[in-house]
Amino acid sequence: MKTLINMIKTLSFLTLFIITLIGCNSKNKESIKDTQKATSQNALSAVIDSIHSDINNGYYGLIDRFMVIKNDELLADFKYGQDYESIFKKYDTTNHQYNFNSTDWHPYYKETELHTLQSVTKSITSILVGIALVLNKDYNVSNKAMPLLNDTHITPKDKRKQNISIEDLLTMRSGLQWNEETDHNDTTNDCYRLESSDNWIDYVLSKPMDTIPGTTFVYNGGGTVLLGKIIRTITNKRIDHWAEEKLFEPLGITDYYWKETPDGEIDTEGGLYLKAEDLAKIGSLLLNKGKWNGKQIVSESWVTTSTSPLLKNVKPQWRNVTGYGYQWWIPKYTDNGKTNIYSANGYGGQYLMMAPEDNLIIIFNGWNINDEPQKSTYSVLQDRIIPTLKKK
Repeated sequence: MKTLINMIKTLSFLTLFIITLIGCNSKNKESIKDTQKATSQNALSAVIDSIHSDINNGYYGLIDRFMVIKNDELLADFKYGQDYESIFKKYDTTNHQYNFNSTDWHPYYKETELHTLQSVTKSITSILVGIALVLNKDYNVSNKAMPLLNDTHITPKDKRKQNISIEDLLTMRSGLQWNEETDHNDTTNDCYRLESSDNWIDYVLSKPMDTIPGTTFVYNGGGTVLLGKIIRTITNKRIDHWAEEKLFEPLGITDYYWKETPDGEIDTEGGLYLKAEDLAKIGSLLLNKGKWNGKQIVSESWVTTSTSPLLKNVKPQWRNVTGYGYQWWIPKYTDNGKTNIYSANGYGGQYLMMAPEDNLIIIFNGWNINDEPQKSTYSVLQDRIIPTLKKK
């Protein structure tokens, strides 16, 4: 009996020792994780401060805003004041919404905090297309575009034009002849000519075909203009009204400006102005797979498809192998097509960039339109921030 009691005492001691040991190990593991997290945050803070310093020193040119959001936490928000009136006075500053040196219109809208987004507008247009197609089951990305552009005065003679699909427009593979690769002030640039025309839809559709739809990537803002018109046909609402009801209002975006074209349409290729804080909401919506406060605003499948490299290496002249989805750039992806970074890019240095694995959002607003800076903010996430997060 005495032996049994001694055995029980011994076992009780061992059990208590093991429980204590496990508890210590658990605390040690938590402590190690906390230390690693703190070290990672310190490293990230250091690189953010370094980028901020480089911006202040002028290496990135004219930057207006720099934001970093990780795990829904705002880690950095820097505003930079630029004297654009003094900087641009040597240029033509005629007060016109498509004169990019007019400080009444650019980069801020009429001295408000609304910043021009330029082609980031295209990516937001893609979201609105996705919402429209989900809510109107009679339509999908395979639908031909021409029947949905019913107000045009253009009668296509080339049968290839009749075969352009919504997806071809989303992926910049319309087959329309288009030149948007030269300087914006080049009068042969189709974007310049589009923005100078009285009827944008007719201008785009008047362009001849030079490839079969769905075969060749050619960056074409005109195609995004057609998408805006298609949304109006599908929903019976102009895209700004559709956006306000289905996207902006659910996200709490109450202040915005969207340029109107001479023919009464909305400039979906580059005319939207938002505050950086509201642009961040768009990024958060996508990182959360289309959900906002538990409500599905745009379908998860649309978000996934839009931000996947459906087309690969679309810009071979760029240093990285860039992919393209539905009006979203994919600067970094794996060999099997997994997206590491996706981005909405706009003229002058507008960037909304997301790294899903790190639950990270980077926002830049700038206005580098006349002089090329020493460094590009486009590379900040991939070259400076992500490597810091990956360091052990």
